[in-house]
Amino acid sequence: MRGHFMRRVGCAFIAFVVVVVGFAALLVSAIAGLIGRQAGWPSALLVGLVVLFLLSIVARGVGRAARPVGDLVEAAGRIEEGDLGARVPERGPREVRAMARAFNAMSERLEATETERRRLLADVSHELRTPLTVIQGNLEGVLDGVYPADAEHLAPILEETRLMERLIEDLRVLSLAEAGAMRLEREPTDLATLVNDVVAGLRVKADAGDITLTVAGGAQLPSLSLDPVRIRAVLENLLANALRHTPSGGRVSVSLIREGPDEIAISVEDTGSGIDPEALGRIFDRFSRSPDSPGSGLGLAIARALVEAHGGQISATSEPGRGTTVRFTLPVDRAR
Repeated sequence: MRGHFMRRVGCAFIAFVVVVVGFAALLVSAIAGLIGRQAGWPSALLVGLVVLFLLSIVARGVGRAARPVGDLVEAAGRIEEGDLGARVPERGPREVRAMARAFNAMSERLEATETERRRLLADVSHELRTPLTVIQGNLEGVLDGVYPADAEHLAPILEETRLMERLIEDLRVLSLAEAGAMRLEREPTDLATLVNDVVAGLRVKADAGDITLTVAGGAQLPSLSLDPVRIRAVLENLLANALRHTPSGGRVSVSLIREGPDEIAISVEDTGSGIDPEALGRIFDRFSRSPDSPGSGLGLAIARALVEAHGGQISATSEPGRGTTVRFTLPVDRAR
């Protein structure tokens, strides 16, 4: 494609040269006719030299512009053929360099998206394979008469189907949120009341593990316009993770703080085992989980997507052996 493009540019330049030379010859003849003289060879030679000089300048400019454009044409063809790693050097006039930068940025996004798509397909296949294997093995055992069709052997099949249902629903919620297509059912909500309700629902679990669960702050906070079901899901996920990784005798605390006029920060802090620094940057990625986690690894990814859908941000800090703090913000101006 690049060679074809450069040949077309060359043909166009040759046609341009013919037109310019012809026009120059006509111009010399016209000027000579006006002054009543015939155009001699010195005049023609001078005009020819001037024309050649001008054409050399034009040719240089055309070459400088055509070569990087040719690079873009070649790289576009490579992307069309599936080579998403195609990049072009940033050279030529300023406008062409800007176009090359935009092209490279587009290529990088396409490559990253394709890599993420392949990784997601591999992760989903892996996560679905385990419950499907359990279901298939148990059903084959029942059909072959190895296991009786009683509650003891049918209950695991039902549990695995529920696990698959939760995984599929989590993937649906995550895909909608990341695509910006999730519909939030916003309503005026007292965030402090919502947090206390979630904590009350997990109090029995905390007491069973001999973990102190507390709430701090929340007084005189403004009512927020948010989707209470979605934010409840975020809080339940963060608190469930904190309780799971906090040993007996530990502490999990939730705090609400008004940070300036525009946002409220909610923090979930635990005194658990903490997160390795190398893994900390990946905890909000899909299917990222610790070896002892019973979940699918989608909870924190969904939490991030839901918080960002509300216009907030979420982050985590941790020190191995001393605990983890997950903090997210919600904008106050969304309530106005």
